[in-house]
Amino acid sequence: MSVTTNSVYIGTSLDGYIADQKGGLDWLESVPNPDGNDMGYHAFLERMDALLMGRTTYETVLSFGIEWPYTKPVYVLSNTLREVPAQLAGKVWLVRGELKDVLRGIHELGHTKLYLDGGRTIQSFLREDLVDELILTTIPVLLGGGFSLFGELAKPLAWELVESKVYLNQIVQRHYRRK
Repeated sequence: MSVTTNSVYIGTSLDGYIADQKGGLDWLESVPNPDGNDMGYHAFLERMDALLMGRTTYETVLSFGIEWPYTKPVYVLSNTLREVPAQLAGKVWLVRGELKDVLRGIHELGHTKLYLDGGRTIQSFLREDLVDELILTTIPVLLGGGFSLFGELAKPLAWELVESKVYLNQIVQRHYRRK
């Protein structure tokens, strides 16, 4: 079996929030980006085999009213959803259960490099020490509340800095690997 990697690529505010107090994400685009710099997102996505996101993130993407943006398989972690829209059949699969069992099932399908997305999903994977890589893109704004990226942990998790970059002279991106 090949080496598995569970990776997070996410934008945060200076105070560690991934959504504002109303669940809004507009602040992510508060720094002008006239050339549409993707800050390494597409290169990151290219090295992933599949995405594993939470129900809320999945529903947020659906609410954008755009064509499904992912070309890789997407697994949605949900205990409540029972089916995906017909137009997403063969693109999106619902998964549930213990995280280690969910991962085993996805890995058995050949998807060993997973992009984890969604606040609660990321927190759950961190709590179980199942995140191997964090790429945090910090937008220079203080939200003062909202949905925090990090939650309670049973024990400290140590990371090593792989790289740090500055985009648009304001946005700092830090790439960490689990020690």
